[in-house]
Amino acid sequence: MQARKQKISKARMLYTGFLVYNHSMEIILASASPRRKEILEKAGYEIKIIPSNYKEGILNQKYSDYLVENCAYQKAFDVKTRGYEKDIIIGADTVVVLNNKILGKPENKQDAFDMLKSLSDKTHFVATSICLIKGNNVKIAVDKTFVTFRKLTDKEINEYIKTKNPLDKAGSYGIQDIGFDFYTKIDGEIDNVIGFPLKLFESMLAFFN
Repeated sequence: MQARKQKISKARMLYTGFLVYNHSMEIILASASPRRKEILEKAGYEIKIIPSNYKEGILNQKYSDYLVENCAYQKAFDVKTRGYEKDIIIGADTVVVLNNKILGKPENKQDAFDMLKSLSDKTHFVATSICLIKGNNVKIAVDKTFVTFRKLTDKEINEYIKTKNPLDKAGSYGIQDIGFDFYTKIDGEIDNVIGFPLKLFESMLAFFN
């Protein structure tokens, strides 16, 4: 575990903006997330979807960058070991964090209600870690966006849950959902809240050109 933590620490990087993508490289997304797929395809990337078999286990823990970095790394590494040594593999992990506690996807409608109630009238942050692996080359980074919710009523929380949109999302909400108006302020990249910070990804990808 210590050796892995040191490897991830060395792979961390800062990003400074957009860099050009070499379209001759094949990219694999180690995720079944339709939101990540949509963001990448809208940006013009041709990707292959190969979901990782790695099982996450970080819910209800205190947040640290290492936790989400390690999760993204394990997802990408799992796909790499299945015969994709020469491809660029994307591992990603998104968490919602309130009072330094990680909120994952709700287990049921009541869990979704409790999460949204806890986010009401507060500021939380969304952290997404991206890990890119190609052969022995690894790049890992984390982006954070701060989101402020207005005060929510029980009625509007329940109405939102009836749409079933919150049930497959970390923190029990999708900021991209039609009609979603629970927030009053966003500080950072909205793509990060959706689940994939595109600017961060593009700057990381340039290191593999």
